[in-house]
Amino acid sequence: MRAEFVERLRWPTWLGGERRRAPVRARPKVNSAIDLPLLWVTLALLLGGLVMVYSATIALPDSQRFAAYSSTHFLVRHALALMMASIAALVAFAVPTRELQRWASWLFLLGLVLLVIVLIPGIGKVVFGARRWLPLGILNLQPSEVMKLAVVIYIADYTVRKQDHMHSFRKGFAPMGVAVALIGMLLLLEPDMGAFVVICAISMGLLFLGGVNGWIFTGLVATAITTFSVLILTSPYRRGRMFAYLDPFEPANAIGKGYQLSHSLIAFGRGEIFGVGLGGSVEKLHYLPEAHTDFLLAVIGEEFGLVGVLVVIALMFWLVRRCIGIGRQAVALDRIFPGLVAQGVGLWIGAQAFINMGVNTGLLPTKGLTLPLMSFGGSGLLMNCIAIAIVMRVDFENRKLMRGGSA
Repeated sequence: MRAEFVERLRWPTWLGGERRRAPVRARPKVNSAIDLPLLWVTLALLLGGLVMVYSATIALPDSQRFAAYSSTHFLVRHALALMMASIAALVAFAVPTRELQRWASWLFLLGLVLLVIVLIPGIGKVVFGARRWLPLGILNLQPSEVMKLAVVIYIADYTVRKQDHMHSFRKGFAPMGVAVALIGMLLLLEPDMGAFVVICAISMGLLFLGGVNGWIFTGLVATAITTFSVLILTSPYRRGRMFAYLDPFEPANAIGKGYQLSHSLIAFGRGEIFGVGLGGSVEKLHYLPEAHTDFLLAVIGEEFGLVGVLVVIALMFWLVRRCIGIGRQAVALDRIFPGLVAQGVGLWIGAQAFINMGVNTGLLPTKGLTLPLMSFGGSGLLMNCIAIAIVMRVDFENRKLMRGGSA
């Protein structure tokens, strides 16, 4: 059974998998204690995000909405969030993965409690009609970000515990299906459909890797597509966004639901191949809303052109591929839980980056999702850094095992 389980964790060679004829075995380089390339790529994205957040927000105080802020307000807040995230990442790296597995259910419960608390009037902070944040003084905590990490850890643990029942609908899939449905209900009450989409992608990916029955998985995909279609069709707001996505430059859409997308596409058009230069963006001057969060990639495209966008895509792809590779290495060492966690983090970052980039370039309807590791947002930055630290911990334990030590 375990051999079949490991076999299901194969990935295409371009995502870090081995060729199917080769046996699953450990073949990493163990010259250092930690994965230095992963660390440097993560730092490159974090520091690049810091620079671009400053560039995207330096002129915001000129508008009435941000008149009380200084030109460095968002830079300082992002730098503080980065410092907090770095400290949290160091703490997370020090925690053995076996301890994470012990606390998986409690972390999931904590995520659910936070999703309930944020909906309580007077506690959850409302911004643009959405109740998604818990004000904690120096940081506005977004419970949906906490839940993304909790889902990765909990489903990895659930899959290991239910390994012998993953082909059963009642014993394998149904309990997790109920849990994801509960998360979805709480997120849609905020509302935060973007986070729900990412959590569904993480859940479906890990359940598939965990060996869920093929017919059950097919039904899960069909159910997800039907559910999201119904949510869009029954919501005038989401339906308007869909029509705006199909034709963002139609006059009614360009000044309404398609305003962000139309100006994002204008930003990419102005950037052309090499961009207008750092700080030279025009769209960030109060034309493109949320340029420092959801549409940071558009500012990158305008200031650094196609070349800059391709560099960001390449770094994100490499990061996702490396997370998946580390997960496969752990599975090859018969460490299923750490392996699934690392691959779950790869699925999370990959899915969210894909959706954010798709929204910025007009390939997907507008959703309120940030670019991982780069966009302004303390909660997202904090959870992303903790997730990468956990992956590095998985790799650290892999290397110890291959040197003859214990994880």
